[in-house]
Amino acid sequence: MAERVPGNPSGPIRVLLADDHPVVREGLSAMLESAEGITVVGQAGSGEEAVVQAVALRPDITLLDLRMGGMDGVEATGQILRQVPGCKVVIVTTYEDDSDILRAVEAGAAGYLLKGSSRQELIDAVQTAARGETVLTPSLAGKLFRSRTVEPSPLSGREREVLRLVGRGLTNAEIGAELFVSEATVKTHLLRSYRKLGVSDRTAAVMKAMEHGLLS
Repeated sequence: MAERVPGNPSGPIRVLLADDHPVVREGLSAMLESAEGITVVGQAGSGEEAVVQAVALRPDITLLDLRMGGMDGVEATGQILRQVPGCKVVIVTTYEDDSDILRAVEAGAAGYLLKGSSRQELIDAVQTAARGETVLTPSLAGKLFRSRTVEPSPLSGREREVLRLVGRGLTNAEIGAELFVSEATVKTHLLRSYRKLGVSDRTAAVMKAMEHGLLS
């Protein structure tokens, strides 16, 4: 039998939950299982177990706690993304000032949300990440890059527009339709934004631009 590839559009979104508190895992699982088109395929109680489960189950999304005993969420993020191409990691944290969030995003996490998020916010985050888009919790975004001292180059008006729409979870095609430009033009604006902001992906670009007040 061929190995399953995460991100396959057919079938439900397959989610792995990783948190060292069983009650939290069960609560997240119940909320996700109540949504059509999402199935929880496994649960892990540590970073090490999350990596093992991800390799074995090849989920589309791993919801990963940052602070667990042993391997932390940042290291687990990197290992999962290296060993399970196509899997998206969404960080789940309790603390809005968690300094490890930045490290996790730099390790390749698709985004992050708070453990106190509502059922709908949780479901939306999973669906957004499954589409390959950015998952952002607005209350955290402005705090993420405060440790950065290098000011980014100013963005053009159109680059700011594109990043605002990325922050709303729109795809490149949807942004193109919104701004009446081609998808290729949207990609060009994004790449220019990455260079100016010193980042390499959509999530980091939006969050850094928000931190420096470029999207207000």
